[in-house]
Amino acid sequence: MKFSEMPYTRPDAAHVAGQYRQLAACARSAGSGEALAELFRRHTALDDEFSTAACIAMIRHTLDTRDEFYDAENDFFDQAAPGVGNAQLDFYRALLASPHKEALAREYGPLLLEKMQVAVGCAGDQVLGLMQAENALASQYQKLYAGAQVQFEGKTLTLPELGPYKQSLDRAVRRAAFEAEGSFFDAHREEFDGIYSEMVENRNAQGRALGYADYVPLSYLRMGRLGYGPGEVESFRRQVAESVTPLAARAMADQFARVGIAEPKFYDGTVSFADGNPTPVGTAPELLAQAVRMYSELAPETAEFIRFMTEGGLFDLESRPGKAPGGYCETIPAYGAPFIFSNFNGTSGDVDVLTHEAGHAFQGWMAARQGLCREMANPGLESCEIHSMSMEFLTSPWHGLFFGGSERTAAKYALSHAQDALTFLPYGCMVDEFQHIAYAQPHLTPEERNRAWLELEHKYRPWNDFDGLPFYGRGAGWQRQLHIYEYPFYYIDYCLAQMAALQFFAAHLADPADAWQRYLALVKKGGTDTYAGLVEAAGFAVPFRQGAIAPVARQVADWVAAQNRLL
Repeated sequence: MKFSEMPYTRPDAAHVAGQYRQLAACARSAGSGEALAELFRRHTALDDEFSTAACIAMIRHTLDTRDEFYDAENDFFDQAAPGVGNAQLDFYRALLASPHKEALAREYGPLLLEKMQVAVGCAGDQVLGLMQAENALASQYQKLYAGAQVQFEGKTLTLPELGPYKQSLDRAVRRAAFEAEGSFFDAHREEFDGIYSEMVENRNAQGRALGYADYVPLSYLRMGRLGYGPGEVESFRRQVAESVTPLAARAMADQFARVGIAEPKFYDGTVSFADGNPTPVGTAPELLAQAVRMYSELAPETAEFIRFMTEGGLFDLESRPGKAPGGYCETIPAYGAPFIFSNFNGTSGDVDVLTHEAGHAFQGWMAARQGLCREMANPGLESCEIHSMSMEFLTSPWHGLFFGGSERTAAKYALSHAQDALTFLPYGCMVDEFQHIAYAQPHLTPEERNRAWLELEHKYRPWNDFDGLPFYGRGAGWQRQLHIYEYPFYYIDYCLAQMAALQFFAAHLADPADAWQRYLALVKKGGTDTYAGLVEAAGFAVPFRQGAIAPVARQVADWVAAQNRLL
């Protein structure tokens, strides 16, 4: 079924919550493992039905945030979802209290019980109102950001549409594009600051209500992290600052020399080559057609996958007024159908989307075909991102298709893509450390938060000189990162995944066929193992361990330096 034809009806949230209360009562009196397993199967059907409606409403809302019907449906789920979620957690509690719970472990795997145990520590009726208010704040941020339009060179543009101007070979145009973007955030400074201050206060209140010191430990539970905590993440960040930042700084210095910029500024970092960045050739439909060819040739599994996606109309790629910012992939449970959302702007980022989000989609499609329940279909988010980030590298033999067949342009993309993967690690750690500061010190003023961000810039990205830019120069650049508002503490997951993806990159350079088979095996494992277990199963080093990051970073940095010499 095509996405446009998928029916939508607002669910009766009170009825769904009531059904969960009935399931919980039955679980408490269940006399056998089989009875408990049957109740879990009924939960899966109920969860799929409610989540399918929520997912369809969310996607259609983000496609046009000005659509009054789906705007109202989005508001409905902001209010209804926490209550249904709490009722579902009560069912989990009843399952975990049952003397027959091991039957679930035998049928679905032992990790199911661990995942449910983590989930029940995430919410409760005492934070229901706070969670509803948090959802409303996230929607407020999204609508404010999505409505952004700026005047630039006689045109009215959305913020994604400024992307090509930020990469212009004309330095004055680049700076002007960043200034135009910054002017929007400066004009709405009080709104962005106010929303975030309320979010920090709200989330910390949730943490305290559930027995934690603040939001940080609660966030780790909500992210579904198993086998590691803030201590391991702090060790990871420290290794990145010590081992990756110097290599990234060297790569950036090579880039500025390659471009011919003697005194580089922040707005110069967007240009990778003196003759311009690699730019995809073709419209969004034409680029999608090349993606179809790529996945049709990559493997039998991806060929079947891409047919499913295109026949279902499961892409919306072009930027337009009112469309929400960013990009994502969501799988619609009842249909086993991933949906890829993006804002194409004519830059190489469009190619990134067709590989990154397709990695998520491929894993979601595979999990649906295997019949995995939602709890076991997906691993933690840090492992979900392995699927997407690794796909970016494993499809490299076909990337030339997106650049008109030009071998040099494809080589430029390969270099800039690998370098971006390296330099992303310090940025991702900076985002994570900033959030730890913000929630540990909730009484910081907006100006103090911005100063903390600038201090982290010096720590993780010392090559950046903001040259008095509005918005960026005052340390507010973090407000562009929607994850900080909408998905707190998610961003470090990209870094953890990137470490696995870079190892897939090295494996692909050595043996593409072997690397693909290892990736396919990883995808098929779904959420049946922890992050460390999945990384080790692929034959790679777990980056929490001291000394694990430096060798991988050096290998990638050396490859980037060698490619730089060739170009």
